[in-house]
Amino acid sequence: MDIIGKIQSLKYTHALENKKFNEYNLLNLKEAFENDSSFMLNIDEINKFAVSWWVSSKRTCSYPYARVYDTLTYTGKRITVIPVYKDEGKDGDRDFLQWDTISLMSLLGVNVIIAYYTNAEKNIKYKNKITNQRFDIEHVSSEIKRHVSYQSDPLHWNLEQVDNIVDLSKKAVEAYKKISEKTKVIMHSEKNILEKINFLTQSKENFMLSSRKLSREAQKREIVTLQPKENINTGEKSTVTISNYLGGYYYFTADEARIFNNSILLVEAKHSSNSSIPSIDDIKDGLIKMILFSNVKKAAAQEKEYNVVPILKLTGINSNLSERQITVLNSLKKEAEANGFFVEYNGGVI
Repeated sequence: MDIIGKIQSLKYTHALENKKFNEYNLLNLKEAFENDSSFMLNIDEINKFAVSWWVSSKRTCSYPYARVYDTLTYTGKRITVIPVYKDEGKDGDRDFLQWDTISLMSLLGVNVIIAYYTNAEKNIKYKNKITNQRFDIEHVSSEIKRHVSYQSDPLHWNLEQVDNIVDLSKKAVEAYKKISEKTKVIMHSEKNILEKINFLTQSKENFMLSSRKLSREAQKREIVTLQPKENINTGEKSTVTISNYLGGYYYFTADEARIFNNSILLVEAKHSSNSSIPSIDDIKDGLIKMILFSNVKKAAAQEKEYNVVPILKLTGINSNLSERQITVLNSLKKEAEANGFFVEYNGGVI
């Protein structure tokens, strides 16, 4: 099925245990990135930000949603740092930041800092691949300082970040040249990335349109792919396209979708093949979809409109739960009840 829905406003209550953030001062920003995927950054005696960062601009790598989810419980300013693009070298992948990633962060109330990598090491397992990429700390630090006095909401901040995407892309190209010389690793051809930069130079709308084309293509690929961490028994894998008042379009999939009376059930499935429940990062990744799905009140499918019933489906190798796992499931139940979705565990609703 192709399912289309719309979000008018975003409301969500968290019940899962808050992450205990390690705290760093701005002078120790490099150390923070080296040690934590999300952390509390003390700017001065008054200002502090909850910060997360993405390893890649691609949303499926290294649980970026889980990192962002950790910061959503903080009532102050939230920042996430995303590379404008990441090149792992000729033997690896290259991913470019997408418009709808930024739009989604705006919807979640998260301020994006678009950054670029300036340091890396050669991956000893491959001839032409790098690893342990590190951001230009001076750029990130400068943007954080600028944000201290910024008064507008994340939407306006993020749109300003997009205005700088061409300049940041050029800086990334130059940085990867230096990384290539230093590591003796051949990177992907500059031709495609320079063509993309020239295309983006023409207008912000080009960035939006090209991003959506890539997102739709990724959505179509995912619809025919069963991931190891999914355990699907009923329903069918379906596309879910969500629009919002910010002009964002989000191209997701439901691991299972099925129609029941006047409702359409949208299931996000997480499976563990070595534990009783999926990892906490897998669960948080699924909860980002619950935030979205639970705020879509109506959705159209097969030329008819339905009420939306979101379900987070968890499966594991058995039901021998530890005390910690029981606590997680109980917290998930509270979060589900507060936000109008259901949690299913090993075949039963909790």
